[in-house]
Amino acid sequence: MKRSLHKHTKNVTVVIDVSFTEEIEIIKEYIINEQCPVIYSLNDDGIIRFEWYLNEADNTATLIERFENSDVWEELGNKVLGSPINIKFRELFKVESLTVLGDINDSFKEKLQAMSPIIKTYVGGIN
Repeated sequence: MKRSLHKHTKNVTVVIDVSFTEEIEIIKEYIINEQCPVIYSLNDDGIIRFEWYLNEADNTATLIERFENSDVWEELGNKVLGSPINIKFRELFKVESLTVLGDINDSFKEKLQAMSPIIKTYVGGIN
């Protein structure tokens, strides 16, 4: 893969840090057998990355999502918000922080305001 310098790809990366009080096996079961299969079944090529990382010692986790652009992320959000998989997510996890890396439109920013997102726009780098 050829590297580029300062090529703005329009990708959006979302980092969601959560905590939980439920047993770790219940958390793993939800991630592996419920949430990820639902997202995978959407068969959306615009979803580049959807990966969970757990710290079992302190009952925290990080979900990293990467999308081709803001529209793909917003479409996914519209599909899952209020769905059973999203309701269960909110029952199992407390969102500690939501960081959005990339450009998103103003209407989507408004939808996210309840989660107090940290939004950072692209400046430059190697990609």
